[in-house]
Amino acid sequence: MLQINMDDVLNIVRLCVPYLIGFAVIVAIAAVVMVVCRKREGSTKYLIRRNSFMAILLAFVVVVNLICWGPMSNLISLATGSGTISQETSDEATDLCTEIAEEGIVLLKNDSDILPLKNDSNLNVFGWASTNPCYGGTGSGSLSDAYETISLLQGLTDAGFKLNTSMTDFYTAYRADRPSVGMWEQDWTLPEPTADTYSSKMIEDAKAFSDTAMVVITRVGGEGADLPTDVSKVTYTDNSKDYKDFEPGEHYLQLSRTEKNLMDLVCSNFDNVIVVYNGANAMELGFVNDYSQIKGALWCPGTGQSGFEGLGEIISGAVNPSGKTSDTFIEDLTKAPNFKNFGSFTYDNMEEFKSKASKGGDTYPSFVNYTEGIYTGYRFYETASAEGLIDYDKEVLYPFGYGLSYTSFQQEMGALTEKDGTISFDVTVTNIGNKPGKDVVEVYYNPPYTNKGIEKASANLIAFDKTNILKPGESQTIPMSIKAEDMASFDSGVNGCYVLESGDYKISIRSDSHNIITEQNYNVPDTLVYNESQPRTSDKAAAVNRFEAAGGELTYLSRADGFANYEEAVAAPKNMSMPEKYKKTFINNSNYDPAAHNNDSDQMPVTGAKNGLKLADMRGLSYDDAQWEKLLDQLTVSEMDTMTAIGGYQTSEAKSVNKVGTVDCDGPASINNNFTGTGSIGFPSAVMIASTWNHDIAEAFGEEIGKMANEMAVSGWYAPAMNIHRSAFAGRNFEYYSEDGVLSGQMAARAVAGAEKHGVYAYIKHFALNDQETNRLSMLCTWSNEQAIREIYLKPFEIAVKEGHAKAVMSSFNYIGTVYSGANDTLLNKVLRDEWGFQGFVLTDYFGGYGFQNADQEIRNGNDAMLVAYDTETNHVKDKTSATSINAMRRSCKNIMYTVVNSRAYEGNNANVSLLMWQIAAIIIDVILAAGFLLLEVRIVKSYRKRLKEEGMA
Repeated sequence: MLQINMDDVLNIVRLCVPYLIGFAVIVAIAAVVMVVCRKREGSTKYLIRRNSFMAILLAFVVVVNLICWGPMSNLISLATGSGTISQETSDEATDLCTEIAEEGIVLLKNDSDILPLKNDSNLNVFGWASTNPCYGGTGSGSLSDAYETISLLQGLTDAGFKLNTSMTDFYTAYRADRPSVGMWEQDWTLPEPTADTYSSKMIEDAKAFSDTAMVVITRVGGEGADLPTDVSKVTYTDNSKDYKDFEPGEHYLQLSRTEKNLMDLVCSNFDNVIVVYNGANAMELGFVNDYSQIKGALWCPGTGQSGFEGLGEIISGAVNPSGKTSDTFIEDLTKAPNFKNFGSFTYDNMEEFKSKASKGGDTYPSFVNYTEGIYTGYRFYETASAEGLIDYDKEVLYPFGYGLSYTSFQQEMGALTEKDGTISFDVTVTNIGNKPGKDVVEVYYNPPYTNKGIEKASANLIAFDKTNILKPGESQTIPMSIKAEDMASFDSGVNGCYVLESGDYKISIRSDSHNIITEQNYNVPDTLVYNESQPRTSDKAAAVNRFEAAGGELTYLSRADGFANYEEAVAAPKNMSMPEKYKKTFINNSNYDPAAHNNDSDQMPVTGAKNGLKLADMRGLSYDDAQWEKLLDQLTVSEMDTMTAIGGYQTSEAKSVNKVGTVDCDGPASINNNFTGTGSIGFPSAVMIASTWNHDIAEAFGEEIGKMANEMAVSGWYAPAMNIHRSAFAGRNFEYYSEDGVLSGQMAARAVAGAEKHGVYAYIKHFALNDQETNRLSMLCTWSNEQAIREIYLKPFEIAVKEGHAKAVMSSFNYIGTVYSGANDTLLNKVLRDEWGFQGFVLTDYFGGYGFQNADQEIRNGNDAMLVAYDTETNHVKDKTSATSINAMRRSCKNIMYTVVNSRAYEGNNANVSLLMWQIAAIIIDVILAAGFLLLEVRIVKSYRKRLKEEGMA
């Protein structure tokens, strides 16, 4: 999503220009008439001059009405229509926000049982970020300022700790001199106060205050920019200051120079040190083991409005931590297999496709290569370790799914049973420690691998669950079930579909992705090929090769011969030219011709029929019910055009079928109305939610979002976002769940289902492979092999559709290969609808045009509406004489209306919408002005007649 920016303002002004020109013409004519009539005398001059003035006033009123009821009507309606959230609901949401943090904060290190601390003890808190922590992210993921935010220090104080206030005052004063940034900007400046600014008295007083020190390190990401992989090259917000705190080549996810100095200072003066990393991106945390004094460490992603209460409770022991990492923390991020293929790469042979950027200037098509294939995150590190490519303990600091507790658990796995392709077993979890707590059951499979055969990772999460709070000695038995077909691998080379190869599949329960508790074999006697004649049971149609062209001419990382091609596959791109055979298939607005895609056999559908149906009549009917065709016959071409073109923060009304307009809102962790400024409480980041590993919490989050949206009269929610943490440096990782598709998909599916309980449709986004912010508006061609596309990047969306029953999707800005995702028939129709059975509608990401977005191409390829609230150059279908175009619009309107009629918009009396307040006010003002004009004209005429009479008498 994007904000309303200067380009939007200019577009809105452009829409008003014709009306303003008309007004200017009338003013000019009236002025000429008034000048000419200066030579006249008496009553005629009086009448002409005053009526010319009246004409100007009347023209002004008419133009304002035309603008307000025309191009500005949608924006005014969005800006004036919104409900409010009850105090009871806000309080309920705040409690859940705290609960998410209680279960999502991860205890990474606890040597000598330094934690928990006594809740009434003194505590020194170091680090400027302690007074400026991370609550979420910037851009559309930022929090509303309408609600009280619990700070990190307040969370500790509320837990009973007495804090060294002189330290807090010191950091507060330091922060006052730092640059200020807006919600859509990133601040990469990180320097701590230099070590020499800590006076010896301050340190001695701190040591006297407490022998324990907490150091807070924060990293914040956001929409529109990825985290710097070389901070020394960053241009800062305030160029008058010297913020160079990194050496050339150093990145944003390692300690800065002054942070290292701070660690030296604290560890040389305190024997008991606790580090809190507050951020969503997996940082290099190896330094926690470089100092013997650092005995405790916690990962606390963005906490939302009240989550720091949970941090305080965990530090004090009021809550036992049960979070597990949703990403792998590695020692050196520059050694990640994707590091050299993440960021900005621009083609040098695509001059003819250049377009205007959103901030001015020209942009050229760009690219990113997913050469690591399926070996993302823990899948690489576990498999590379198994193949002997890496020394795991030297490469990985904290595995995926890792997290400590203040107690100990034992997990026992029951025998495997199988029925109709479903494998079932019980896991009994027992608290064998001395404190109550929760534990997570993580189920992985290790498939049989043949050298140079189908690529397979040696560890793959397939299921998980979380216990209730278990008292010491208490046990809970959790039933687990997985489908054998879900262990199939996509074989793009030989069979072109999913294949479950014969052999032994090792099914294990693990404490994290690396450490096996116990495992059992499940034998597949014969290879199963899930082709068109035998698709997987979860598929409506077989998943077959569809993205072959998106693979490009790249070398992809292979497990063959112990990753023999590693160096070649992970190397930075050397060729900046798009191969000619792919260049011929590249389309943007410069070369897209709707006529070239018309089908001569298409028949023009019926429009404007009088069948007497209303959209409300369709509620609860199946998508394929015959009544839909009769209803669609009633739509006019103009209504279909508006419904598909104006889909930003709303769905448009259609009077012929009594379709009401609806309001949609942004915010991955909240409901934010960008037009009214009304917002809900902000929940913790998606990373924090994923780190709970708790299905019920994910669903409760969706329910609270749905409840707040319903009270705000909002029907659609632009979330959850579920792109993959391909790189730790991706700017929007805070609003995406994880590096793993199963964890992401399960969390998203439950959030979607929760919102649906209140009739709110969730737009799962950004579909698909939108895993970096760099060049996202520069026709970013994303190259990946089909196996990785299927198994990694589409996986969370697939789960959200099949299990969460999502009814709305937001497509992404990027291209897949040479095809824009928002106009990708393969992605939006053949996979989403035909294979997965999706029934609902697809919306673009923010529709700014950007040289590659146009409605003609999008609606013909499965994208139903444009995310913009006003007319632009390309959001309307231009070819309205084509039966292909009209049929596409008709299909899109059906998809939109099917989702809307089955939402809260048509529950109870919600669809009985009268005129909006601004419309009523405008009508009243118009009536008053009309009466005023009439009275003025009567007075002018009376005065004119009186003057005529006086002139005649003279």
